[in-house]
Amino acid sequence: MTESRTPGPLALVGSGEYLRVMAPIEADLIAGRGLRYVQLATAAVPDGDHVVAKWHRLGAEQAERLGVTQVILPVATRDDANDPAIAALVADAGLIYLSGGHPAFLADTLRGTLVWEAIVATWQAGAALAGCSAGAMVMGSWVPNVRGEGGAEGLGVLPSVRVIPHYDAFFSRMMNVRDRFRGVDPSVQLVGVDENTALVGGPGHWRVAGASKVWLLSDDGDRSFGAGELVPLP
Repeated sequence: MTESRTPGPLALVGSGEYLRVMAPIEADLIAGRGLRYVQLATAAVPDGDHVVAKWHRLGAEQAERLGVTQVILPVATRDDANDPAIAALVADAGLIYLSGGHPAFLADTLRGTLVWEAIVATWQAGAALAGCSAGAMVMGSWVPNVRGEGGAEGLGVLPSVRVIPHYDAFFSRMMNVRDRFRGVDPSVQLVGVDENTALVGGPGHWRVAGASKVWLLSDDGDRSFGAGELVPLP
């Protein structure tokens, strides 16, 4: 008899990982699941050890608020991401969280590695998976370079969706942002996620949580959705 496995919820977060204001969202994600809160700050590695340490400190504070155990994945290189001992730390997670920083670096470091395989397997077995800012951007099939031309292959969790984080604070006012994020694929759905806000759900049922809005962006007209509203993602 084949064991039935249902993926846990996926959270695409505009900003605010590990902050007190976002604790209710993270509490909902881990509720009813294991008490191991797995945290990956790889996207911050290019900014230096002090920035990575800041994310680890904030993550510890949030785990304490939620009454769960912080588990840090110390992944700074692809060698780290292919270390079986580090990949084993993902087991029995209730929530796995990829925090912000440099999306292309994050995608290039994780793609096709043991750690990413462990994250996907644990999520597909029922753990919640969250990505904030860079962590949300890598969930698509392609990651744009918002500072210039080009981009990187994404991790492909949501191949038909491309997340624009910090939408209200920054990207909504950035010229050509849609072209940069859409790339060469006109069929991709652009999703703007405001700061301190998350789009939670999957695969066919998505809702907004947090302080502000989620936007479905289209050349034919944008639609916005507030807290508690359902969002019709493809």
